[in-house]
Amino acid sequence: MNAASGKVALITGASNGIGRAVALKLLSHGYRVVLAARNEAALDALADAAHKRGEDALAVAADITDASSVAALFEATRQRYGRLDLLFNNAGRNAPPVEIDQLSVDDWRAVVDTNLTGAFLCTREAFAMMKSQTPRGGRIINNGSISAHAPRPFSIAYTATKHAITGLTKSTSLDGRKYDIVCGQIDIGNAATDMTERMAKGVPQANGELAPEPNMNVEHVADAVLHMAELPLEANVQFMTIMASKMPFVGRG
Repeated sequence: MNAASGKVALITGASNGIGRAVALKLLSHGYRVVLAARNEAALDALADAAHKRGEDALAVAADITDASSVAALFEATRQRYGRLDLLFNNAGRNAPPVEIDQLSVDDWRAVVDTNLTGAFLCTREAFAMMKSQTPRGGRIINNGSISAHAPRPFSIAYTATKHAITGLTKSTSLDGRKYDIVCGQIDIGNAATDMTERMAKGVPQANGELAPEPNMNVEHVADAVLHMAELPLEANVQFMTIMASKMPFVGRG
């Protein structure tokens, strides 16, 4: 345990990948963590393992695209812990990698509903809690992406929503000032999870070729989120990019 002991964090998309890694990191540093995702069985297993280690976790199955489900998630947090110190807006999805004219409207809307509207709905509920609780305030961290800066081929829905997350981050940061609510964004490139295994086999590049890409241990991302989370509210990491050093992002090609 450390000075963060007792802080309450809520993580969306907590059942696997980056969300799971961040949840484990925060739990190990004394946070009380609300684990949110659609996969109830995976959440329960994660929470049960935490309890056996003497850590405090609450598993809540939730659909962040549904306003009533999000409201119930935050009400469960309020009932269990009475406050919220940190929201990690992490849940996201992609669309099939097809040409723009081949992307269905349903697939477009599914990505927008999860990546953008879902993040807004969670931010909205967190904002309401943080500005009214005592002590007042809290921190929101949005999972942007390298795609918040530059797209991959065939990723118009994902890229558009991740660019929009940057606007959500800036507006939340600005509007939260008078309530001691701070908001930052972490843009992650090629963290090694089940969802990025395809990188090693080759993914489309800007020049039309397929090429494998290097990745990095997801623990580095969890450490970065922990660093952002543990700052006092008088300080904020507005934007952070953490990426595999040799991935094709900086430069041309």
